[in-house]
Amino acid sequence: MALQEIVEQTVAGLGYDLVEIERSAGGLLRITIDLPWVAPVEGQPVSEQFVNVEDCEKVTRQLQFALEVDGVEYKRLEVSSPGIDRPLRHTQDFERFVGHVIDITLKAPMGAAANGQVNANRKKFRGTLERVAAADGSTGWQIVWSDAPEVKPGQKVSKKRVPPPLQALGFAFDELRDARLAPIVNFKGRGGQGRADEA
Repeated sequence: MALQEIVEQTVAGLGYDLVEIERSAGGLLRITIDLPWVAPVEGQPVSEQFVNVEDCEKVTRQLQFALEVDGVEYKRLEVSSPGIDRPLRHTQDFERFVGHVIDITLKAPMGAAANGQVNANRKKFRGTLERVAAADGSTGWQIVWSDAPEVKPGQKVSKKRVPPPLQALGFAFDELRDARLAPIVNFKGRGGQGRADEA
């Protein structure tokens, strides 16, 4: 059995989602897991849960056994949570993090600039992830951002200053080289971590 298949079956069998598998130099095998996402039910509070040390220990023990049975070579196994810069790989990841600030890198530069406001050679963007309905009824994705400079704590901003307009970039999954949550640290608690309205 292939490594990907062994790890996926083991992780899913324990009730977790496999986020990423990495093989590094020196025989390190790094597995990233997360708790399965359940779409919120309208009218009910959203309770976000997180992978803890006990979850990682449980998966590590089971993976060590499964990898030994199948004779997979590795020197060190590391199981961890995705962290604040969690990669977004599947449609479900994008559904889960609508409204959060994400970083995307395109495979190719944009080409034609949008209204002349964005550099046509630009590949990297940070903005709020939004779901958009396409004309054919399918779901599309975009990020929305403003090029306004960040306001530092204690800095006074003139009320007369006109903020730069919001910009949006629609994208398809096959145009992305990388997409991940923006590593924004919020010391006000986990309630809205990474959300644009608190960034």
